[in-house]
Amino acid sequence: MNSPRELGYRWPAEWEPHRATWLSWPHQHETWPNHFKQAEQQFANFAHQLTRFEDIEVLVSDVSRVSAQCLAPPSDRIRHHEVETNDAWIRDYGPIFLSHPTAPPALVDFRYNAWGEKYPPYDLDQQVGEAIALLTSRHRFAINRIIEGGAIDGNGAGTILSTRRCLLDRHRNDEFDLAAAESCLRNVLAADHVIWLEGEIPGDDTDGHIDQIARFIASHVIVLTDLPGSNMFDENRARLLSWSARHSQSLEIVRLTAPEPQLRDQIWLPATYANFCFVNGGLLVPTFDSPKDDVACDTLQDCFPDREIVPIPAAELIFGLGAVHCLSQQEPRSKNE
Repeated sequence: MNSPRELGYRWPAEWEPHRATWLSWPHQHETWPNHFKQAEQQFANFAHQLTRFEDIEVLVSDVSRVSAQCLAPPSDRIRHHEVETNDAWIRDYGPIFLSHPTAPPALVDFRYNAWGEKYPPYDLDQQVGEAIALLTSRHRFAINRIIEGGAIDGNGAGTILSTRRCLLDRHRNDEFDLAAAESCLRNVLAADHVIWLEGEIPGDDTDGHIDQIARFIASHVIVLTDLPGSNMFDENRARLLSWSARHSQSLEIVRLTAPEPQLRDQIWLPATYANFCFVNGGLLVPTFDSPKDDVACDTLQDCFPDREIVPIPAAELIFGLGAVHCLSQQEPRSKNE
C-alpha cells in the first residue's frame, strides 16, 4: 500500500486556514480530581472563544448538557457528534488531517495507549480516528505505531519537532529506534527533517510532549519555552542552532517565558504557554493566574501582529495535566472542496 507521502499528501502547519477545530467534551471526573466542575467551566469558555473564529466539532455523550455549558455559541458554529470517549485529550488520540493538492483531505490515525499505558481504559479513545473518518467521509490511513499528536509539531514544509524520550518510549512502541521513528514520520507525515529536542515541564505526564516545550509559529521560526530554574531553553537552543548549521537552514528562535513551576493540592501542574492553540485569525493562549501571563501574551502578540491574542484561563484545566492545545485538533481547510 502506498504511503501518504507517496500519494502526495502533506501535514499542514497549524497556522494554515482551518475548516474547523475538533473537541471532546470532558466527562471523566477522575482526570480533574476535586476540580472537574471548574475545569469544565474553563473548557466551556475555551469552546466559546473558539466559535468566535471558526466552527467547532464536538464529540459528546450528552448533547443537552454540553449545549447548556457552551455559553450559547452561534448555532451555525458548533456541531455535536454522539461519539463515546474515555477522556478529553483529542490532540493525542484523535486523527491528524492531511492535505493534498488535488484530492480531498485524508486522516492519519496512529495507535494510542494513554501515554504508555498510564491511564487505562483507553479503548474508546483509540476508536475516535475511525469515527471521525466516518463522520467526515475521509480516507483513513491506519498506522500501526503509537504517536500522540502532542508529541510532534510541524511547520507544514517538511520539518517536524519531537523528543526522543517520548517517541522512543518502550511502553509505546517496541523496537522503535531513531531511524524507525524518522522513517515513519517521513512516510506518513511527509517529513524531510526531524529535529530532536529534550526536556520536560514539571508535572508533565507525557514523557516530554513537544507541545509543552517548543512550537513552530512560521516555517523557520520556533518559540522555545524558558522554564525558570532550568537549563532547558539554553540546551534546546543549542540543539536548534546545531541542526541549523548542519543543514544550512536558518532558524529564528523566540524565547517564551513560562510561569513558575506550580505545585497545587500536592500535585505538580504542567503550566506552559507553549500549549497555545491556533485559530483562524487568532491565537488562544492558556493563562495561569501568573504575573508571567501578560509577558507571554505580549511576546506572542509581537510574533503575530495580525492575529488576535486571546488569553484562555487554564489554571483549573491543568489539573488534568494539559491545556488548550492538548484539548483540540485542527482540521485544515481544503482547497478542493
